[in-house]
Amino acid sequence: MKIAANLSLLFTELPLRERIQAAAAAGFDGVEIQFPYELPAIALQEALARAGLPLVLINLPAGDLMSGGAGLAAVPARQAEFDAALQQALTYAAMARPACVNVLPGRLAAGVSREQALDCLAANLRQSAEAFALLGIRVLVEAINPIDMPGFLINTPQQLDELLRAVNHPNLAAQYDLYHMARQELDLVAGMRLLAGRIGHVQFADCPGRGAPGTGELAFLALLRALRESGYGAWLGAEYKPGEAGTQASLGWLQPFREYAGGV
Repeated sequence: MKIAANLSLLFTELPLRERIQAAAAAGFDGVEIQFPYELPAIALQEALARAGLPLVLINLPAGDLMSGGAGLAAVPARQAEFDAALQQALTYAAMARPACVNVLPGRLAAGVSREQALDCLAANLRQSAEAFALLGIRVLVEAINPIDMPGFLINTPQQLDELLRAVNHPNLAAQYDLYHMARQELDLVAGMRLLAGRIGHVQFADCPGRGAPGTGELAFLALLRALRESGYGAWLGAEYKPGEAGTQASLGWLQPFREYAGGV
């Protein structure tokens, strides 16, 4: 397993382009960026090439989701907006070449039943999986805890499992976030086992607090071992809040974590 820095939370004291070089200098194997669209794709491609790092993950544009709205992917009335977001991400990804693109389910919109939202989401995930398959890019869907993001449509491994089965597309996989599962006090290992063979990407932060490994209560060595035993061997995305001291001061976990990821 290799470790990617999530540049939406790490090295944020620097402009986005410079964060990529900082991640390389710190010893990360790759980078992920939630919403990279502020930077032209060609500029991102050039910055990645200079740093010698791959782009592991980006998110599809999500409308008003991050400002408290329902987002796009599960709102029937916003289908045209979702289609435009998909085209924007396809154009961007064709040049920036992320390994994966995450489609955020969003919140349950007012006036929309859960069944309607899930049907809309499944159709949009199927459409996205088909479109990105032509680029050789995998599509992901993520469960997020409803404490940090109230009203979020998909929260648990069981709901992810049901959604993956409903869409039933070989180019769709789960994004499994250890923090979001731990925030709900769920059994993280049971979730890995349920989704075994269908996890396309893993993200982590300690819990409580969403800080660096070692600042909370998660037993990362045991979790990494369980991931490997479930058959997972791909990327681990460091998506945590580094604290007031900054990212560089928070990286004491990186070398032992790398040894665990490579040797457990």
